[in-house]
Amino acid sequence: MKAYQITGPDGLASLQQVTLSDPAPKSGEVLVRIRACCLNYRDLMNVMGIRGVTGPIPRIPCSDGAGEILALGEGVTGWEIGQRVVIPFMPTWIDGGFTQHHAGIALGGVVNGLLCEKACLPTACLLPIPEYLSTEQAASLPCAAVTAWDALFVRGNLQHGETVLILGTGGVSLFALQFAKLAGARVLVTTSSEAKAALLRGLGADAVHIYQNDPAWDEWVLSETDGVGVDHVVEIGGPETLNRSIKATRFGGHISLIGVLTGTAGDIQTVGILRKGIRLDGIYVGSRAMFAQMLQKMTEVQMKPIIDSTFDFDQAPAAFHRMASGQHSGKIVIRV
Repeated sequence: MKAYQITGPDGLASLQQVTLSDPAPKSGEVLVRIRACCLNYRDLMNVMGIRGVTGPIPRIPCSDGAGEILALGEGVTGWEIGQRVVIPFMPTWIDGGFTQHHAGIALGGVVNGLLCEKACLPTACLLPIPEYLSTEQAASLPCAAVTAWDALFVRGNLQHGETVLILGTGGVSLFALQFAKLAGARVLVTTSSEAKAALLRGLGADAVHIYQNDPAWDEWVLSETDGVGVDHVVEIGGPETLNRSIKATRFGGHISLIGVLTGTAGDIQTVGILRKGIRLDGIYVGSRAMFAQMLQKMTEVQMKPIIDSTFDFDQAPAAFHRMASGQHSGKIVIRV
């Protein structure tokens, strides 16, 4: 089979297409023909070594993928050859609490990911793709969509009429906007340009702030909420944005800390968290059970992900360049 491997520490130059032996499913596994992969910032970090992120070499990158079943391992029942499936970010996190074990085998990190033609997966983790979604659309869901779902509904317990602040137009941000509007929330979003602001308004954002024109978006949030602050923040920036998010959150509010776009460490004004009684949750995707619940809701309303661009398999490095540019809005897909 064809695959891409990270072969060294030289960034995109080390992302090489290779030919590997076809895998064979073990007992309880199926062989999946991967038809689409989807990029997350984590994948770019793994390939480029951003923030010092490294891992074993060689390895196949990318956590998000979907395709159809090619072969059944011994003892597998309830699945059919040709059935379309989507693959969760952490194949062992079926339900229940998060553990170090689940984190340690997140696809594309320490273990091989899905930027390849074929992969063997345990049947317990797989989910059937709803009929209304294309395989490429389904491939966009495992990391970003489940993260947004966990942040808002599992950890955040978002209620109708509450106010949500979302930063940016990446995958998690746009899924969070779509989910929050489905829940009847008022949604405020920050972004970098008028073009992106137009997209956000088209998706239902109630108010949009262009931070390139005015970096003090925390003051804007307070003015939009009569000085109170928002109930929830979907925080994807990290240390350079977290202090503003704390200021923009109401007393007793909730921040979902998701991204590290501005780094992995910084000077955080923890007194604001304490003084305002803010609940700060680190969100590292979610379980298969959360994924299934999310798919059920998406199917009920026929919600579709926002795809920024699609690249052929041989153009995979160009897809990573698109991610690195920061110009994307929504998900970047690679057809396998």
